[in-house]
Amino acid sequence: MKSYTILLFLYLSIAFQTVFAQQRVLKKAMVKAEGKDFSGVVLVANQGKIEFEEAMGMRSYEQGIPLQSTDIFELASLSKQFTAMMVMICKEKGLLGFDDLASEYVETPYTRISIRHLLTHTSGLPDYQEVMDEHWDKSKVAGNPEILEYLRTYAPPMSFEPGEKYEYSNTGYVILASIVEKVTGKDFVKLSEEWIFNPLNMQSTAIRSLAEKASVPHFAAGHLKNDQGHYVNANTFHAADYTVWLGNRKGPGRVSSNAEDLLKWDQALYTEKLLSKETLSEAFTPFKLNNGNLSYYGFGWEIKMKSPFGKVVMHTGDNPGYKTIIVRYIEENKTVIVLNNNAHPDMMKVVESANLSFGKK
Repeated sequence: MKSYTILLFLYLSIAFQTVFAQQRVLKKAMVKAEGKDFSGVVLVANQGKIEFEEAMGMRSYEQGIPLQSTDIFELASLSKQFTAMMVMICKEKGLLGFDDLASEYVETPYTRISIRHLLTHTSGLPDYQEVMDEHWDKSKVAGNPEILEYLRTYAPPMSFEPGEKYEYSNTGYVILASIVEKVTGKDFVKLSEEWIFNPLNMQSTAIRSLAEKASVPHFAAGHLKNDQGHYVNANTFHAADYTVWLGNRKGPGRVSSNAEDLLKWDQALYTEKLLSKETLSEAFTPFKLNNGNLSYYGFGWEIKMKSPFGKVVMHTGDNPGYKTIIVRYIEENKTVIVLNNNAHPDMMKVVESANLSFGKK
């Protein structure tokens, strides 16, 4: 998770009041944000009912196309909650166990890591992107098989023993997606549609290639400021190059969606449409480290045990030009979703406003 998460949770400990009051407060905040060039979609829901939804800014600055609330965004690391769900479904189908060793399913140089370690970012795995950045021919596009091959070939050392501590790991989620493919014999992208997106009628959601994103009329481009202070497509910056040469990776990112589809996903997690409540509860349970302390990241979700509305689960995402977040007050069925496509420095102020508009319990 990013460094602002602790500060963010202080903002997210604010709760809900009347619909009209919150809309008035939030609308005022959105006008202020738009005046500072914030570009994105904000959705606030209570009991699954949308109480506020607004788009501001531009889908494409270069083409002068305004953003719409139904536009599709790159979710970045929000994708991990879908990868975790795929693993949990595999577990319920009897295809794997959470405490099975990952090396039982995919070949890596790291043999003491369990699937649970991968899900909770307690594996100690090295960063695959550093290995690929140093050794991969960037004129080619890499996916999970190539990433695993390079981890085997160069075998960078682990950061710590499995279960010793929490350290966010994209590598772990690459391996998780590869395990899903191994135990099912199916492509992770297609299986995500079959198991999650189609059953939930998430028609705007998919794991898309760069070409597929370009073909979506309502895809909100990520933007960064150039040297002249103008917002331009983030893909023109060197920092975005990895999205091309690692463009076939599966597991840690690459899901794209819109706010209303994410609300469908949020609401499905209160049901047993995808998974039994017993198995799903493990996603929202802290992990016990080797020393007995708790790590507050479950299966694809950061966990906050206490707020004015009880337990909160949340996740952020950050890709070149994009910042995203979903916050779920799961004991009260209240939801905040913010999707931003110009990496705006006031992103967290917008999230703060969305929560402050609710008032205290």
